[in-house]
Amino acid sequence: MGNDLNQNLADSGDARRDLVVGLDAGGTRTRAMCASAADGRLLGEGSGGPGNALTVPEPQLTDHLAEAIAEAVPGPSARGRVVAVAGGFAGATGTSADDPGYVHARSALTRALRRLGIPSGPVALCSDIEAAFASAPGTPADGLALVAGTGAVAMRIAGRRATTTVDGDGWLLGDDGSGFWIGRSAVRAALRMADGRGPGTGLAVLVGRAFGVPDGVLPGGPSGGVVLGGSGAPGDGRRLGGGVTPDRLGDPAGPGGTGASSGGGGPSAGGGVVSYEGGGSAVPDWPLAHREAYRAHLLPAVMTDPPIRLARLAPLVVEAAREKDAVAVGILDEAADQLAQTVRALAPRPGEPLVATGGLLGPDGPLTEPLTIRLHPLGLTLDWVADGCRGAVALARLAHGGGGR
Repeated sequence: MGNDLNQNLADSGDARRDLVVGLDAGGTRTRAMCASAADGRLLGEGSGGPGNALTVPEPQLTDHLAEAIAEAVPGPSARGRVVAVAGGFAGATGTSADDPGYVHARSALTRALRRLGIPSGPVALCSDIEAAFASAPGTPADGLALVAGTGAVAMRIAGRRATTTVDGDGWLLGDDGSGFWIGRSAVRAALRMADGRGPGTGLAVLVGRAFGVPDGVLPGGPSGGVVLGGSGAPGDGRRLGGGVTPDRLGDPAGPGGTGASSGGGGPSAGGGVVSYEGGGSAVPDWPLAHREAYRAHLLPAVMTDPPIRLARLAPLVVEAAREKDAVAVGILDEAADQLAQTVRALAPRPGEPLVATGGLLGPDGPLTEPLTIRLHPLGLTLDWVADGCRGAVALARLAHGGGGR
């Protein structure tokens, strides 16, 4: 949209218009939106650095919030008319005022507003997931929320507050079906192919190239070409090529805080073909010495990265699945199963709202269709939102008393 605040106010002919600010502070960036308190019309937007209330030190969090708000509400005149602010923060919840993330978020936001000269009107804080739920049409107060991006979590919302949480346990203990989970599964599949425990899969080439494994030890030799799908006979299947961008998770826009972390450029398969005769280690074009060298290069490269960055591999699995790679298809199917189980654990009622966010479930998300099929018997449909900014605006208007629509 760009920042059209001053022009929009000039066009309205009402320089006294009350304003509200909504914030979506995620793990990757902070977004701010300025809107009319009377009708919710969006007037300006801005962005800043990461806003996780638990992991970003308070001085930096204050800076990031101030940066986003200053861009959304430029100039002292407009800032003096802000009557309410609401923020959805990763790492925070509005359930308890003693929650550490809530305490840090409120302190940082209070300092940011004071720095910008914004009056201390009503300030409403919640989790980024609660804000995303409020972004659905009509600003629902009750229902279910599901996030599937780098991580994965589901919540039951009652009275606009989370009452039950399923998963969201982080990369070490949970986030089943998430972008991280998919990326880790891709590396596991590549390693299992290399050591003889798993079937042949084009993911071995894509994962290897994403981590800089030398072409000479990839399946198929220096060319690194690989046939996906089919019976394994030469020419049965399609060669996986380039064009994969690991910094995308299905939805091109990708919500801040919930999409995959940025990665390097996409791998590209050159000429040559490898055919796989079923499962196991019977891959005649991939000698044992090359497989051992592959593992020796891949394992240290994976271990030196922060674990969560495995989420950047999820688009490789999506691309391989499009080319009918059976292992990749199986990974995505299991991811959809995991997310469906996460939703079922909330004991959903047929027809209640299920608001989804995260790149895996966007309009072009790779898990949108398979999860929709799995949720149909439960009487649920996915209502996707990009992030929690519009929901935070609605919550700010409610805090001011201007309605939630």
